[in-house]
Amino acid sequence: MATANNELLFGTAGVPQNSSGPSSLEGIRHIEKIDLDCMEIEFVKGVKLGAETARKIRDQAAESQVRLSVHAPYYINLNSPEEGKRLASQERLLTSARMAAICGAQNVVFHPGYYGKTSPEFTFDRIAEGLSELVSILKKERIPVVLRPETMGKRSQFGSLEETLFLCRKIDGIQPCIDFSHIYAREGKANSYDEFSRILKKIEKKLGASAMKNMHIHVSGVAYTQKGERKHLNLRDSDFRYDDWIQALKDHHALGTVICESPHQEMDALMLKKLYHSK
Repeated sequence: MATANNELLFGTAGVPQNSSGPSSLEGIRHIEKIDLDCMEIEFVKGVKLGAETARKIRDQAAESQVRLSVHAPYYINLNSPEEGKRLASQERLLTSARMAAICGAQNVVFHPGYYGKTSPEFTFDRIAEGLSELVSILKKERIPVVLRPETMGKRSQFGSLEETLFLCRKIDGIQPCIDFSHIYAREGKANSYDEFSRILKKIEKKLGASAMKNMHIHVSGVAYTQKGERKHLNLRDSDFRYDDWIQALKDHHALGTVICESPHQEMDALMLKKLYHSK
């Protein structure tokens, strides 16, 4: 289970479909029951969790040995042209981090923002400035969570692999969430063993060997257009070469958590875990 530190852990984005109920507490119990290892708590429509419930979630996760992470609200744009929206985005991310800490979650995944009418360079600088302020606040408050900007699947969104790794190099205290399906949809490539290997080598080169020992990964099948990601698919219904992907992760000794975001995420997470341990 989640105490392992020498292998990848597999789990779901949100409460599994076959859980006895929709709450995170019931989801954690179900994750343990079916022998998965981790779960991402979805704050994607807002942080609607109280501190008392969060503490119960922390205790249940510790008892079940299920590693938790959090996905911050979708309504975050650290490059909004409106200062008020940028400040509101920072506050949503801070609230997510504070609640994640009470839940015992280690990582907070978020979507940094959109280019809009600004250049990629300007977008990078403004997002980096906002994140630097957030990291400083979290350090002052001694909140032990890691902010993880996610590689994004639409070309209108800030978050190519290169931008995400550069951001993590620039700001001490943040680490990436590598969504391999998003990278594939955004670039229209990165769907072979050699390409997966190149991505992993690039992560290690840019962020060091320690980043490979503490990865946070998202994966699903994906449908895409010339503009990038359109929707998530179950892995078996997509052309994503998950067998090659698992082999690359294994060969490069990647450790950490894998969160499955397929429509039937529980089924795909179990399949991936079984495949990983069969290699």
